Amino acid sequence: LHTSHNKHIMWSRLRQIPIKHPLAFGVVISTFKTSASDLLVQTVVEGKKEIDWKRNAAFATFGCFYLGGVQYAIYVPLFGRLFPNAASFAAKPIREKIKDVKGLTALCGQVFLDQFVHHPLLYFPVFYGTREMVMSKEPDMMRMLRTYRENMKEDLAALWKVWVPSTFINFAFMPMWARIPWVAGTSLLWTCILSAMRGGDVSHGEDLEAPFPTGATFTLVKEGLDDMFACPVDEDAALAHLCISGAGPDRVGHVARMARTIADAGGNVTYSKMIRLGQEHVSLMHVSIPPEKRGELIDKLHNNKDLKSLNIRASPLVRRRTGTYQNAVAGFKIHCVGEDRAGMLAAIAEAIAARNMSIEDVQTEIRRGEQNKRDFVVNAEVVTTSRMDQEDLDSVIAEFKKLKEELNLRVVDIRVHMDN
Repeated sequence: LHTSHNKHIMWSRLRQIPIKHPLAFGVVISTFKTSASDLLVQTVVEGKKEIDWKRNAAFATFGCFYLGGVQYAIYVPLFGRLFPNAASFAAKPIREKIKDVKGLTALCGQVFLDQFVHHPLLYFPVFYGTREMVMSKEPDMMRMLRTYRENMKEDLAALWKVWVPSTFINFAFMPMWARIPWVAGTSLLWTCILSAMRGGDVSHGEDLEAPFPTGATFTLVKEGLDDMFACPVDEDAALAHLCISGAGPDRVGHVARMARTIADAGGNVTYSKMIRLGQEHVSLMHVSIPPEKRGELIDKLHNNKDLKSLNIRASPLVRRRTGTYQNAVAGFKIHCVGEDRAGMLAAIAEAIAARNMSIEDVQTEIRRGEQNKRDFVVNAEVVTTSRMDQEDLDSVIAEFKKLKEELNLRVVDIRVHMDN
């Protein structure tokens, strides 16, 4: 009982810390959040093996002084004076909030000042200035301001899509001491989402540092979602279609020479897979081309001396006739990872075929996994022409759970896209 009582007293004291010391609490939370966000970007997105602690300290300092200090001064003392009933409005139950016209007006006023005055005129310039100083080899503040002006429209539109709803919740429901922690939590969640979706994206590390949505990061999220739910399209009936394949000793420039020859002949590469297997280069391409240029393309490929070693073959592809097949109504992206052993692809492909589903694309690879063991990885895009209800989907998932146990797979990820 004595121990339980002591724990209760300790917990009560801890709960009072943010209420009695809101500024200090906000500063600590904001500093930790900004540092953690930068560490996520450095390790997950940029894939750095060694942390740039100087850069991390700079962003943590920004979080400490601006997010924890300046932003606290705006949200609490300043807004508290401009809107004296803000704290009492946040404490009211929803039914009373709806009836409080003055309180709702004050709420809208706080959101307007924060999102349409504070962020565009102060927060964005200060953050971008900090990022310019930290991440650019040759910082140029005028260049930073020009970039900000050019991107302002897209950045603000992206910001408002996330932060206007979040700010309404913050100012409507959070007590004054919790306003900065709410902002820090929302910002960290945004960074975690981006890091999860864009892991290994070394080309956008600077964009992903922003603790708020920008035009660039919203575009990255959209690309990730588009890729997640992308479906292949059928061939253009007005064009001729060729399957071009080649295999031979690997040399630098094989892909460039094949692609240039095809483009110069008027062809267009749509789907392709090019890979080095040991000392061999293997290419497989789907090319669409106007029918009258098909012969010219084949002759150029066969007569190109630099491509002779690939033994290129060009086979015509015939488009499926309407009425002779059923349209796909559901697509699956299946990702499996497990310790390599013979027969894994066969077992997975047989499970797919048993459901009368068609594999549109499958890729496999061997990589080093946990404890330096060889992992076999399967990525398959699968379609079905049969309508599936929840019971059917559950059955497919149960089948792959069973397969996971049988093959001792560590990862089985299934994503589904259904036509309406």
